[in-house]
Amino acid sequence: MKLASYADGSRDGHLVVVSRDLTQAHYATGIATRLQQVLDDWGFIAPQLEDLAVQLNHGKLRHAFAFEPAKCLAPLPRAHGWAVVDAEGGVRREVGGFAAPHQPLRAPAAGEAVLAALTGDLAAASDRASALDALRLLTLALDWRIGGDLVATQCAPVAVTPDELGDGWAAGRLQARLVALHNGAKLEPRDVTAAPGDALARLARLRALRAGQAAGVALGALDLSLAAGDSLHLDLKTAAGQSLFGAIDLDIAPAPSA
Repeated sequence: MKLASYADGSRDGHLVVVSRDLTQAHYATGIATRLQQVLDDWGFIAPQLEDLAVQLNHGKLRHAFAFEPAKCLAPLPRAHGWAVVDAEGGVRREVGGFAAPHQPLRAPAAGEAVLAALTGDLAAASDRASALDALRLLTLALDWRIGGDLVATQCAPVAVTPDELGDGWAAGRLQARLVALHNGAKLEPRDVTAAPGDALARLARLRALRAGQAAGVALGALDLSLAAGDSLHLDLKTAAGQSLFGAIDLDIAPAPSA
């Protein structure tokens, strides 16, 4: 299933279920209103959302509406922690919440694409298999830094369960293509692979993780220079070109006039 959080004036937004093709949505009211509720009680709530998703995908929900990514916050705006594991196994513990997929940056910054994994409760010293069992949802994120300092983390509009990834998910590993447009010009796509279970197990070596913890797998820095007034479109897609999580679309604030 695919889930998103529509902005409603609250800190956490309102949970919606999104169709497989990212065109339709339906409020999850009556089942859960926030994604954190789902992560806290996954075994009870997730099957109900799955049923709603099946009906949505088959066009059987009378009150479905067109999905609008521009109305989304990050799927989980206030995670219980955010840490990124790099290719060498190093861990960077980040601070702050997740920004919306269309929130503009106030200044040019260096960006790094990250596959973000949202977990259920995971005991300390859990192995990779246990970590994969605790993996609930995946999404695309972008860490933005200025001079090495994290200034923002933006998320794609939709978080998905691994079973929604189709051929892009095998043996606990994501395989996808990172596609970017810089000021409307297409950059060279990048094939990426990531094992979020390994990242979760790495974080759980010394301490337990609670439901709502986010672990990132670094997918590499963005090979471009951003300037004031620039725009960026970033998306993770299947080999067939289908968007997995919806795109991150952002603008960098133009330089102030003299």
